[in-house]
Amino acid sequence: MQINLLCIGKTDDKEITSLISYYIKRLPKHWNFEITEIPDVKNARNLSPDLLKKEEARLFLNYIDRTDLVMILDEKGKQFTSREFSQKIDTWMNSSVKKIHLLIGGAYGFSEEIYSRANEKISLSKMTFTHQMIRLFIVEQLYRADQILQGKPYHND
Repeated sequence: MQINLLCIGKTDDKEITSLISYYIKRLPKHWNFEITEIPDVKNARNLSPDLLKKEEARLFLNYIDRTDLVMILDEKGKQFTSREFSQKIDTWMNSSVKKIHLLIGGAYGFSEEIYSRANEKISLSKMTFTHQMIRLFIVEQLYRADQILQGKPYHND
């Protein structure tokens, strides 16, 4: 199984990048985790939000195969506890899914084309966070899910 965090734009904040690296190093090797940062759309300031989302969708879809599982991180998505998220990953590992993409969109979210392609929408919180922070949070939750699946002591259990 391969898990790919697919994002628009780069993470410029060195502290966030350092923390992301900290958790990536602790992820299980058999997840083949990677982060793919898609360059920002050129001349984005000259595009309407709808046109920008369509252009970002085109770029996202260049990385996604027909058989890949696509989960978008979206404020209107379903929220999971860490245990529920770990069970979702366990289900993926025990199914025939070969590649999972977790998508973090641009400033205006996703186009209808991406919503249609998504297998599921998940939300990390009802609060708003920067897209760079979301990268850190999802990588930390992947690490936490692995720890839960290994039966390691979790939280205050």
